[in-house]
Amino acid sequence: MILDPLPLTPDHDIPAPVLTELTALYASNRDFHALSGDFPDPDDIRPEQVAAALADELLVPGAEVLLARSEGRLVGIVITLASHPDPVDPDPWIGLLMVDAAAHRKGYGRQLAAAVEDRFRAAGRAAAVRLAVLDNNPGALDFWTALGYETIGYGRDRQFDRPCTVLRKELAV
Repeated sequence: MILDPLPLTPDHDIPAPVLTELTALYASNRDFHALSGDFPDPDDIRPEQVAAALADELLVPGAEVLLARSEGRLVGIVITLASHPDPVDPDPWIGLLMVDAAAHRKGYGRQLAAAVEDRFRAAGRAAAVRLAVLDNNPGALDFWTALGYETIGYGRDRQFDRPCTVLRKELAV
């Protein structure tokens, strides 16, 4: 799997072919979007909505959008934060990890999580990484705990004030 930053045009737009791929990936995860409420209609996710969502993510200082490709095909996306907006939180965060639904249960999620952890280690940015899972998404909680993430607290997400579980994983050097 190859993990690269989201390419942008000189005007900071997502190139049309990449946006088409990203829209298909987001649309393939209808059940997640129905749980999260991130899009008004999880059955009709449009390119301009995906572009706007990613543009909002990139406005956050230290945010990075990474695309995962296997055999040239987009299989996943991950959004990371170098640090949480709360200054007492020293860890980088995984804000989103999504795999194309057609590629679920093929190991891409595990590979993508490991690749992100490796990037954090290689950059010397952290001894640990955090993320939050929406409480209405037990499948995601099972996924992350199977990867060694441990619950460290409960809270509400900053964007929509939804209940979530905060997880953390130590990154061994």
